[in-house]
Amino acid sequence: MAMEPTLKVALGTAAFGIFWVLAVFPAVPFLPIGRTAGSLLGAMLMVLFGVMSADEAYAAVDLPILGLLFGTMVVSVYLERADMFKHLGRLLSWRSHGGKDLLVRTCVVAALASALFTNDTCCVVLTEFILKIARQNNLPPKPFLLALASSANIGSAATPIGNPQNLVIAVQSGISFGQFVFGILPATLVGAVVNAAILLCLYWRQLSDEKCVEVVVPVPTEVVEEEDVTSHRFSPATMSHLRSHQLGSSKLDSFDHSCSEVYEPVKPVSNGDTKTDATVGIHQRRGAAVRGDEWVNGAKDGHSFHSVEEKEEPMEQWKSTLWKTCVYVITLGMLVALLLGLNMSWSAITAALALIVLDFKDARPCLEKVSYPLLLFFCGMFITVDGFNKTGIPSAFWEFMEPYARIDTPSGIVILSLVILFLSNVASNVPTVLLLGARVAASAAAISPAAETNAWLILAWVSTVAGNLSLLGSAANLIVCEQARRSQQFGYTLSFFSHLQFGFPATLIVTGIGLLLIRSN
Repeated sequence: MAMEPTLKVALGTAAFGIFWVLAVFPAVPFLPIGRTAGSLLGAMLMVLFGVMSADEAYAAVDLPILGLLFGTMVVSVYLERADMFKHLGRLLSWRSHGGKDLLVRTCVVAALASALFTNDTCCVVLTEFILKIARQNNLPPKPFLLALASSANIGSAATPIGNPQNLVIAVQSGISFGQFVFGILPATLVGAVVNAAILLCLYWRQLSDEKCVEVVVPVPTEVVEEEDVTSHRFSPATMSHLRSHQLGSSKLDSFDHSCSEVYEPVKPVSNGDTKTDATVGIHQRRGAAVRGDEWVNGAKDGHSFHSVEEKEEPMEQWKSTLWKTCVYVITLGMLVALLLGLNMSWSAITAALALIVLDFKDARPCLEKVSYPLLLFFCGMFITVDGFNKTGIPSAFWEFMEPYARIDTPSGIVILSLVILFLSNVASNVPTVLLLGARVAASAAAISPAAETNAWLILAWVSTVAGNLSLLGSAANLIVCEQARRSQQFGYTLSFFSHLQFGFPATLIVTGIGLLLIRSN
């Protein structure tokens, strides 16, 4: 593709540069408007500067990707309501044998959850779980936070619905869900094991069975019960499973209050007459006894209502269990549909709407939990990246790199992977996929159809694992960092350099091992 006129190239580059700065540094002092507004600003500037027309901008928005992303978000919301993540938390704390065992469990649960529910969702839900369990066992939070973020990124590479860049690759490449999974799953499994081994080697002494004495951030000294750990929820709107407990607590509170009123020690009013005082005291005690009898009789009458509630509770529990089972079945049906090669976007949207209808109540509270800013960010990014492509700069860059980055040679795969690693940490992984995807695939297609599929899988693997290199490499890392920092009781700050000490070597090792295992069928 030939370069556009100099003015158009300059204006398109400026618009893309503004998008890039706000995407990587959303709170820059001179324009702290955030990522979403930054992507929309970049899109608007592309049209305003004449780099692309309004019709071209509308055409650049990839609706299938947005539909798939929306559908998986809604399904994740209902899975959270169905206590899926509570069960994952229970799996973390069940019969744990020391810090090393807990670290391995964190890696396994994070990798599995991110492959099915996206890495960002996994990190949002599990971060405070991890902090609680680490504090409960007097273990340093850092290894567990690193395990959560890195394993979530690696596990998300296994499926097209694991992360946003995989969604883009699956839709643009036309690779079926099953072919994608079976092509990249061996690399994901081995990569997750190697990543856990690196964490164990780096933090073996800190994870010893002896209790650690160093506490990084002062926290309350209360002991976190296992029940509290496994039933922790992050959204008050979804704590329906605690309502019966809260109702019982309120009854006990009223019971204690009533008892304090009935059995409060009687203090006779003295008027100087001993005989009169004694008589008054007797009458007061008799009055208290009468009130006690009335309270007991009232309790007996209320017992009949309590019996009705006890009869209703099993019915409510049965309905709740049935509803949760239906949620799991519908989610499983969505995964089966994806494996069978059905349209991924409509499969996810169908599952989401089935869950909404099954819930049989106003869906607004659940739909409000969908990350609409992320969907808008994608819309703006599609337009901005497409406009930057029209300047000819990405094509010129690839024409220079293509002779050295062909995937039919080992050196070519290494150079291509290094380019993807660099761009994913500089320009973020989704824009990197949008910029390089079609060009890398076209270059590989000239070799063979199998090489084209391999090129897409390599792009998916490297751009995903690249997120582990630095704290700014992926949204999942930032989510874990922010969730941990803002936790009121278990706060911990994961710094950029402490993450880099682990992320840089681990990313290079895991990426290299995974590249040896990626094969298209």
